[in-house]
Amino acid sequence: MAQKIVTIYTDDITGKESEEAATHTLVVDGVGYEIDLGPDSYDKLLEAIAPFTKAGRRIKGGRIKAAPKVTDGRANTAAVRAWAKEKGYDINDRGRVPAEIREAYDKTH
Repeated sequence: MAQKIVTIYTDDITGKESEEAATHTLVVDGVGYEIDLGPDSYDKLLEAIAPFTKAGRRIKGGRIKAAPKVTDGRANTAAVRAWAKEKGYDINDRGRVPAEIREAYDKTH
């Protein structure tokens, strides 16, 4: 028996199939998003964010990780600690992350 696997690339904005669609990653306030866009939609995205990217400062290295890895439905403890410190929570560098902090993290992500 032979099988044929067909991959269809679809623009997430237009819903149209496109062989040129590609996955793009956006990071806003430390939260990563992935979106599949064809060339026209990607151009519209770049045009829409151009005023912000022109006024903004590039991050050293030019690229950052999109989103923390999630294992068993829970975010990486290091990512939760970093977020908590950034938000002003008093959290130890080691040990269990308090439930209050993890819940606050989960609500924002």
